[in-house]
Amino acid sequence: MSAEIACTAREAFLRLKDGNVRYLAADKSTGDISRALRRRTCSEGQRPYAIIVTCSDSRVIPESIFSAGIGDLFVIRVAGNVIDNHQLGSIEYAAEHLGCRLIVVLGHDHCGAVDAVIHHNPEGYIEFITNEIRKAIGEETDPYKACCLNVRRSMKIIEESFEIQREEEHGLQVCGAMYHLEDGSVEFLPSA
Repeated sequence: MSAEIACTAREAFLRLKDGNVRYLAADKSTGDISRALRRRTCSEGQRPYAIIVTCSDSRVIPESIFSAGIGDLFVIRVAGNVIDNHQLGSIEYAAEHLGCRLIVVLGHDHCGAVDAVIHHNPEGYIEFITNEIRKAIGEETDPYKACCLNVRRSMKIIEESFEIQREEEHGLQVCGAMYHLEDGSVEFLPSA
């Protein structure tokens, strides 16, 4: 591991929870996107405190949801928040080179990718995503439970990856969360 740790996984978790509380009370994004911060992160580099793996859904905006600004979060977005080697490589980079100690798999309710698995048989490139979700949810037909199962499978893949296991000795943690579209709240899932 070559990067200085930005903050512990516990500190990052608390910052995310506090940021979501601020988001729930705000009408506009409260994260710092100032010109000065853009310049500083350009010249000095980024120091995100958490890695967020989330869905590509345009209603799920981690920087807003957690009241974060430029350089605060390392966000990896892919439909259905599924995990493959590309996402694992991005996580490895953020952990090893940027010092992130917390990985959050952030699913959401009313997920179109999960709905596609439950109610349809997608074809084409979408099938690569839905096949992964199908492995996660099995025969589950309750949309919310299916979304939670999908988050848990992505967490398991991350936790079982060789590089992540190696990083665990340095305090790297993985947790799951669900974003509720209607009210904007984030529910952190209990450990399995």
